[in-house]
Amino acid sequence: MNIKINNKSNHSLPSYETIASAGMDLRAFIQEPITLQPLERAIVTTGLFIELPVGFEAQIRPRSGLAYKNGITVLNSPGTIDADYRGEIGIILVNLSNEVFTIQNGERIAQMVIAKHERAEWELVQQLSGTDRGEGGFGSTGVK
Repeated sequence: MNIKINNKSNHSLPSYETIASAGMDLRAFIQEPITLQPLERAIVTTGLFIELPVGFEAQIRPRSGLAYKNGITVLNSPGTIDADYRGEIGIILVNLSNEVFTIQNGERIAQMVIAKHERAEWELVQQLSGTDRGEGGFGSTGVK
């Protein structure tokens, strides 16, 4: 699949790190470092603009190492980039740690997964079919 991309940063295009990777790392494209205090959030720009085909989205997800080692995650995870969006990809990062964290230009801050999606049409009914689970939710299937 080919996706049109405009790269206004001085970084390489997003790429898969391994043959089986689902996500491509995104890098910060910022003029000055951004320091996140504990529980602080910021939009970090990437310098990337994409044109997705209709029926696809780009999902923005945290990088597991950054989340585990530093407590930095994507606040609206997964973030969604719709096929009709043409603006710059910006990543909403939040610092969930107790330590100050500084984001540098070129640092890998998130990953992007391209995914196919369907458009749903609602069918209004008075009753849904039954299942063994029924209305049980939020832990109703147990912990073991």
